[in-house]
Order: sequence, then structure tokens, then C-alpha cells
Amino acid sequence: MRLILFLLLFSALQGSGQVKVNQKRIEQRVMELAKFGNDSLGRNYRIAFSAGDIEGRAYYIELMKAVGLDVSIDFAGNIIGKRKGKDPSKNPIALGSHIDMVPDGGNYDGVVGSMGALEVMEVLKENKIITEHPLELIIFSNEEGGTIGSMAMAGVLKMDALKVVTSSGLTNYEGIKAIGGNPDSIRESSKNLGDYIAYLELHIEQGGILEQEKLQIGVVEGIVGIAHWEVTVEGFANHAGTTPMNKRQDALLAASKFIIAVNEAVNSVGGKHVGTVGKITAFPGAYNVIPGKVVTSLELRDLHSNKIDLIFKDIETRAAEISKSSNVKISFRNLNVTSRPAFMDADIMIKISTVAKQLGYSQKTMQSGAGHDAQEMAHITRAGMIFIPSVGGISHSPKEFSKPVDMANGANVLLQTILALDKEN
Repeated sequence: MRLILFLLLFSALQGSGQVKVNQKRIEQRVMELAKFGNDSLGRNYRIAFSAGDIEGRAYYIELMKAVGLDVSIDFAGNIIGKRKGKDPSKNPIALGSHIDMVPDGGNYDGVVGSMGALEVMEVLKENKIITEHPLELIIFSNEEGGTIGSMAMAGVLKMDALKVVTSSGLTNYEGIKAIGGNPDSIRESSKNLGDYIAYLELHIEQGGILEQEKLQIGVVEGIVGIAHWEVTVEGFANHAGTTPMNKRQDALLAASKFIIAVNEAVNSVGGKHVGTVGKITAFPGAYNVIPGKVVTSLELRDLHSNKIDLIFKDIETRAAEISKSSNVKISFRNLNVTSRPAFMDADIMIKISTVAKQLGYSQKTMQSGAGHDAQEMAHITRAGMIFIPSVGGISHSPKEFSKPVDMANGANVLLQTILALDKEN
């Protein structure tokens, strides 16, 4: 009788969400992975397809095998670890992130979600919990170089992307081969709509909102769309000493007015959208020559494509006015690297929020201003994202840091949301 009561109590505790992740284990593994990819100066260079990336992937694969996952690498170079469920007829629930980083980046971007997903698998194993649905842990290839692995899995990767030279010096084609994929068959790595029940990703916020508001969990409502243009300002190059100020067609001066106009246009509309001019080159680039041509950039981000279109039209109108008053020509070239906005699944958002509340974590609904693999996975399944605070709002930097307790909080929300999703048919 006592044994029966114990088993009933144990089952009730499991059902009430009492299984928890191991904070120290997550922290230890994040630090262990950080050893892979350091250069001779101690900088973090685990960029996709590099020696550090290959070594880090091998380390992670061994961890996956140690928790009993059936590990394989698909044609896009994505690492997939499968865990059987009670009902093999059910489609799997996927979770994961990436372990590659930007040059001289930080140790938490992507890694927290990767180690959090691994911890979920470990906790399930330790507590002998077999989910109804199979589970798949996915580590996507070259996320930082354009979400290449997840785009391939979602079936939206353009073949021209394989020719792009990455930060490693290899093309995506060469890099995918280097990590065990097969770019010639990459289309076969795509999944169909409904192949997964859902995809969940834990990630650092990469901003300062959660920390500033002293909140523990961000429930992501969507990932912004991103649009890029190359902007060319054409004036007339002339002698800087002999051309009067009122006779100049100074392309750089007009470009400066354009940059201010972008800022004004973006701030003239309410919302969470952002706009940035991040590159500028003046020609011919001499002290004694009035700049005759400037090539600059424009990036707009928002959760709604129509908002991006609205702001761009305003910028075009302002640019036309600058062209006329400065006697220059301003032209825009869409670079066709637009990422479409991706909304997270409303039901999964509710589950994440409910779990966070049950665990006693403060939270808020928020959008992601950065791209993620979940953005691509949303093309083929219901997707959800969980954010944890980034100290100082710093990311893509060696100073990037998230507290161990915050990593554990996020992993606990991930674990319990997976268990909640598993109860669905």
C-alpha cells in the first residue's frame, strides 16, 4: 500500500511540474562549449564551418548520445537527436537552437537554447518520463550566416545561398560538406507542413528590456521582418578649393541629410519598428575633392510587412525632396534579402505564459528584433520562443552574459511547455 501511495504521489508531482532542470549542469556545459573556437588571442571565433564549429558540434553530439538520443546529420548539416515517444504514430515535437557564433561573439547566443534543450532531454531521462510524442532536438547549421540550416529544413532556402562565402572563408556549399551534410541533396532535408507538432526555442533576449523591467521571462509574440536596400547618392565630383559652396553638388552632404531623414521618418510613426543606416562610402574619397557619389545602406525591421512598406514610402518621399534641394540623384536598390515577419503560435504563447506563471516567474509578451531559427520553422509548424534576460542588453559581443539562474528559469519553462504540448492529441 505504501508503495502504491508513493507511486501516486510521485506521479502527481511530475504532473504538477515539479521536475526541474539542473542549473549547475547547464552553466557547466555552456562554459565547456565556450572552449571551442578560441583563437590565439583568446577571442571567440566558433563561426559556422570553422574548426571550432566542427569541434563544438562533435562535443555536442557526444552529449546528445550520452542522454540516449539517436543522432544524425541531415543534408543541410543540421544535427538531429531523436527520442522515442510512447506512441510512434504521433508526429514529434521539436526543440533546439544553434551553437555557431558571429566573429568575436559571445558564449550565450544560441548556446543557452541548445544547452537548455539538451537539459530537457536529460531531465526526462533522469526522471524516466516518456512523452507521448517523439521528441527531436535540432542544432541548426550556420544560423548566424543567414539561418541556413533552418531555411533548408523549412524548404525556403534559395540555391544561390550555397554560393555565398561565409565568415569561415568557405561557401555555404563547402561548409555544409565540411560538417557532414550533402549540399547536392539539400532539398531533401526539407520538412512538410505538419511533420512536427510544434517547434520551441529558448534564447537570450539580446536586448535590455527584460533586465530593465526586472522580468524573468519573455513570451515572444513574433520575430520581425527585415528589409535591406542599397542607397546611392549621385552628385558631381569637383575641386574642393575652387568650387563655391553654393555651386556644389555634394553627394556626401545630401547623404547626411538622407540619414537624418531616415531617423525622422522612423520616429514619425508609433510602434516598435526600427530603421538603421549602417554603412556609408564616399567617392572618390579625397581631402581635396567634393564627393561625387555616396553608397549607403538602409535597413527596416518590424513585425508587420505593411509597416515596413509605409515607412519606406515616407523615406522615398523625403529622399526625393533632398534630391531636388541638393541637386543630386538618390536611388534605391532592394537587395532581396528580406526576411518575412513570423508570428509565434497563439496557443503556444498561452502555454508558455501559463507555465511561467505556475513556476512563479515574472513575464511579459514581447517581439524579437533579431532573426532566429524559429522564424523559419514557423513556415512548417507552430512555433514558440522563450526569452531570458541579457545582462546589459549586450549580445554579439564577448561581454554577452546571462545569469545561470535565468538560464535555468528559461529551461524550466521550456521543459514544462514541452510536457504541456505533449498532452495534446
